[in-house]
Amino acid sequence: MSGFSESYLHDLREQFPVLNQTVRGRELVYLDNAATTQKSWAVLREMQRYYQHDNANVNRSAHTLSHRTTEAFELTRSKLAKWIGANRPEEVVFTKGCTEAINLVASSWGAANLGPGDEILLTTMEHHANIVPWQLIACNTGAIVRPIPINPSGEVDLEAFSSMLSTKVKMVGVVHISNSLGTRNPVEFMISEAHRVGARVLVDGAQGLAHERPDVQAWDVDFYTMSAHKAYGPTGVGALYGKYDLLSQMPPYQGGGDMIRKVSFEGSTYQEPPHRFEAGTPNMAGVIGWGSALDFLSGLEWDLVHAHEDDLVEYAIEQLDRVPGVRVVGRAAQRKAVVSFVIDRVHPHDIGTILDQQGIAIRTGHHCCMPLMKHLGLPGTARASFAIYNVRAEVDRLVQGLDRVLELFG
Repeated sequence: MSGFSESYLHDLREQFPVLNQTVRGRELVYLDNAATTQKSWAVLREMQRYYQHDNANVNRSAHTLSHRTTEAFELTRSKLAKWIGANRPEEVVFTKGCTEAINLVASSWGAANLGPGDEILLTTMEHHANIVPWQLIACNTGAIVRPIPINPSGEVDLEAFSSMLSTKVKMVGVVHISNSLGTRNPVEFMISEAHRVGARVLVDGAQGLAHERPDVQAWDVDFYTMSAHKAYGPTGVGALYGKYDLLSQMPPYQGGGDMIRKVSFEGSTYQEPPHRFEAGTPNMAGVIGWGSALDFLSGLEWDLVHAHEDDLVEYAIEQLDRVPGVRVVGRAAQRKAVVSFVIDRVHPHDIGTILDQQGIAIRTGHHCCMPLMKHLGLPGTARASFAIYNVRAEVDRLVQGLDRVLELFG
């Protein structure tokens, strides 16, 4: 059972204003947190405060508003570095999100380090954002992208993974927590194995940050990508963690203002990391708002968070298993926050539409994991994904909604 009391959960939900509404005449049940989590009053107010009082460009001007903006911007960098266990704030590069962070590594590190015949290993359950950038750089360098198999439970086949490792492998990409199956991958083991043959490892932490506190130093991971909006922060902002010695050897990803030391028509020189990779005006309000979301995460008792979210997942699977015709997709022993399912002879989009008519928000489709869906032999799934503010009663509403689906489809 959850370690949270009813009063604590009530007070917690009150911090997220979007939850307090009706949709189609029913109290909203929001179970699409893997797509984006909701934002607290603290985040919303901090972003409003910035625009009302400090709105200025970061690192650009000598006036007070710019100084205050830069100070708040860099404070978030320090908070994030501390949260993930980075060695120093300069190992955190702000991006638009996980997608840009992965593209940064593929384009910058990949262009400098990959060549013909080199191999990039990616798990079969990867999001398109951790597949397509590697395919693009492979086309430009002659490298080869190879999929790591998964077993019927939706777990990485670790024996197959280890057998694929050789000195040809230069990069391993693995999602921390699968957005489509909920699998919590054994990233610590995979990092250690990859390093044994000299390969680098990028862990896609899009789903990880909201459900588990990563420790990038203890894991010895080379790159870890993050998305603010999937961890109670604003949209349009994320970050890349990279070991400083790797970042310092990587060429710029984009050119423009603030990433340079000196520009002339004869040539240019560049800033040290992280500013080398932060060309142009960043999302100041988003980064500063993210700082408030990190304060929220830091104030939680994480043993209770894990107990609460694990209880929701276990309860959801238990209840769905009782519904005739419903099949849960993915049975990994280690899983977090996501439960995907299908119903015999009912398309996932129809499931989502009928649930929406009852005020229940879920995700349907391939979840940007087309290779995985092809492997599973499915066009897509329906996905319920949980956050800290969800409660068991919302799982009950989901099951009741599925009863209506089954009634309509016979």
